[in-house]
Amino acid sequence: MTKDNYKSDFLNILAQRGFIHQCSDFEALDAKLMEGPQSAYIGFDATAESLHIGNLTGIMMLKWFQECGHKPITLMGGGTSKIGDPSFKDEQRVLLTDDVIQTNIDKIQNTCFKQFLNYGNGKTDAQMVNNNDWLDGLGYLEFLRDYGRHFTVNRMLSFDSVKTRLERESPLSLLEFNYMVMQAYDFVKLREEHNVILQMGGSDQWGNIINGVDLWRKINNEKTLLTTGDPCFNEPVFALTAPLLTTPDGKKMGKTLNGAVWLSADMLSPYDYYQYWRNCDDALVETLLKRFTMMPMDEIDKLAALQGQEINEAKKVLAFEATKMCHGEAAANDAQATAQKVFEQGSVGDDLPSIEVSKSDLEKGMGFADLFIQCGLAESKGEVKRLIKGGGAKCNDNSVQDIDLTLNASNLTDKGYIKLSSGKKRHALVKVK
Repeated sequence: MTKDNYKSDFLNILAQRGFIHQCSDFEALDAKLMEGPQSAYIGFDATAESLHIGNLTGIMMLKWFQECGHKPITLMGGGTSKIGDPSFKDEQRVLLTDDVIQTNIDKIQNTCFKQFLNYGNGKTDAQMVNNNDWLDGLGYLEFLRDYGRHFTVNRMLSFDSVKTRLERESPLSLLEFNYMVMQAYDFVKLREEHNVILQMGGSDQWGNIINGVDLWRKINNEKTLLTTGDPCFNEPVFALTAPLLTTPDGKKMGKTLNGAVWLSADMLSPYDYYQYWRNCDDALVETLLKRFTMMPMDEIDKLAALQGQEINEAKKVLAFEATKMCHGEAAANDAQATAQKVFEQGSVGDDLPSIEVSKSDLEKGMGFADLFIQCGLAESKGEVKRLIKGGGAKCNDNSVQDIDLTLNASNLTDKGYIKLSSGKKRHALVKVK
C-alpha cells in the first residue's frame, strides 16, 4: 500500500503531512479506521511541568486523529515517570516523588493539551488516563509471572535504545530495563479497558510500541486458546510512528542554547515561542508548516515555493500559526506585533522577555555579563565573551566591547529599562522593580 491510496482520511492526512515512518500493518489499520470511530493513544512522561516541542509531533497526530472522527487518549506516565524511559539517554533519570509527578501532570493537562485537543465525555472527545492507576498496585511476582515471561532478554538487548546505551558503556539499571515491559503492559490495559487499537509515537519509540503489540497478541492468543482450543488471533492492535525531526546538521529539533522549547507560557513566553519558529532554518519551513499547522496543503505548497528573502514571509506565517495553536490567537497577535516593532520598526515591544532587578542593586552597579546570562541570552560568561568578540552582544542597541562592563541606573532608557541583545534576533529587557 502506497501513501497515495489509503482509504481512511487519517492515514491520508498523515502521509501528506510527513507523519508516517513505520506501521505494524498499514492495510489492516486502514481498514479498521474505516469501520467507525476508533481509539488511539500516545504516552507522555511527567518529568517536567511542561511538555516541549519534541512532544508536539505526537500531539498533532492525536489532533488529526480527533479531526478525522476518532477518539484520542493522552496517557500520562504517572507510574513510568517514577522510572524514566532509558531510550537514547546516557544517564539514568533523576527519580521523582509522587507529589512532584502529580503536580507536573496537572500543569501539563492545563497548559499543553487543552489548546490542541477537545476533552469531554463524547464518543470522539479526548480522554486523559494515568498509568499509575494500574502500575502502582502491581504485585511484582505476579507481574513477572503473567507478563514478564513473554519477553526475552535477547530481544530486549536488540533494541537500538538499549544497544546505544550499552555501546557507550553507560550504566543501565534493572529499573530502567523494566520500562519497556511496563510500556507494553500499558497497551494491554488500554486495549482491555478503553478499547484502544493503536499506539503512536516518534520513531525512537518503535521498539517500545511494538513490544505492546506483541504482548497483546501473545496474551490474546493464550485467552482464545484456553476458551476455544484454537490460538486464533482476532483482536489486532497496531503501532504507528512518525520520523523524528532534525535540523539540517542532524541535531534533534526542539533545543536552543537556553534549553527546551516549552509549550507552557509559564516556562517560555509566547514571544520566545514565536521567535523559535520565526528563526527556523529555511530548509525546514515546508516540513514545519505541514506538521505544526492546520493550514490547507495548497496554501502550504504556495509558501514552500517561495525563494530567497521571500521565504521570510513563510516563516512569519509558520510562527504565527504555530503560536496561535499553542497559546491562542491573541498571544500570537501580540508576539507578531512585538516582533514587527523590534525588527521592522526598530522599537521595543512590551512582550519581550524581561527580568527585574532592585533599584539599589542597579545603582551600585551590576555586571553586564551576569545580567546577560540572567536574561537567558547566554548560558555562560564564555559564551558572552564569544558574542562580544563577534560583535553580537549589545546594550541598548550599542555593541559591547568589554565583558567586565558594569551597568547602572544611568543605562536605563527613558522608558525605564535596559535593552540587552544577542545578535539581531534575540532581545531581553532589564527592568527596575
